[in-house]
Amino acid sequence: MSPAAAASPAEIETNVAAFTGDLRRLRQEIATMIVGQDAIVEGVLMCMLGGGHALLEGVPGLGKTMLVRTMAECMHASFSRIQFTPDLMPADIVGTNVIVEEPGGGKRFEFQRGPIFANIVLADEINRATPKTQSALLEAMSEGSVTVAKSTHTLEKPFFVLATQSPLEMEGTYPLPEAQLDRFFFKLVVEFPNRDDLHTILDRTTAEDVPRPQAVMEKARVLELRDLVRKVPLARSIQDYAVRVLQATHPETPEAPPTSKKYLRYGASPRGLQAIILAAKIRALLEGRYAVALDDIRAVAAPALRHRLILNFEGEAEGVRPDAIIAEILSSTPETR
Repeated sequence: MSPAAAASPAEIETNVAAFTGDLRRLRQEIATMIVGQDAIVEGVLMCMLGGGHALLEGVPGLGKTMLVRTMAECMHASFSRIQFTPDLMPADIVGTNVIVEEPGGGKRFEFQRGPIFANIVLADEINRATPKTQSALLEAMSEGSVTVAKSTHTLEKPFFVLATQSPLEMEGTYPLPEAQLDRFFFKLVVEFPNRDDLHTILDRTTAEDVPRPQAVMEKARVLELRDLVRKVPLARSIQDYAVRVLQATHPETPEAPPTSKKYLRYGASPRGLQAIILAAKIRALLEGRYAVALDDIRAVAAPALRHRLILNFEGEAEGVRPDAIIAEILSSTPETR
């Protein structure tokens, strides 16, 4: 694929059409199993194409596990599920060195890989594990590798973690630390399906014939699509708008609106800004455009920032939702400076 700067208009049009076509087929195949969660599916795909990871929050039974398994089946990708529990240990995730007996009677250490060694990893109910175990994911999510006994093992690409947590149960859970939350590209809130979607779910899951997803994309293609995303041009004025939106999440800055100053203790990190830009580029490609617009920035700001805003005591006490603060920031930030 030619660099964006040297690509001809015809090549750009072909690449964008191929991108949208591949993603359309993938989304259609996922839709055979997942009903009424189009925004969630799009958000998860944005995370994967942006090279990041997704945090899904929703009550049990909404198809979060099915979504991850279906994605893996649609892409010929390896899939692994880790059920997080209070007694789960870091070695249960990354693996450990075990003693292996050799034919001659000798013994040696051999690294036994944990379930983290997969293309798509489901970290189910991640907030049920202790902070020590949660931190075992940090290196994998950031660096794409794990270190055990001073030996570093590289994870196969693409590597994508989708973690789930329930907003209902607080007993026996450990809130994710800020450093862990910041590793997630998006935080997506899974809503309860409407009546029509519930009928469709019943028709598909309680009938004699249960649909099965088909592979429509090779996992190597995901890496090619990631490269195309980073080649999408971004105007300086659009980038500056995203920068000012991020600055407005910090209560000590002049750009912060009254709600930020009143309810926020800390704002989003530069990782949040990177997520906004990459997601905006992906959204532009999904709509058949090879340039980012202001609407793209606005559309992805909430999932990219909501888990990165730290409320102060007053914000916690009044039950302020980060999405409401983000909405005020978007409405009060001028398009040009």
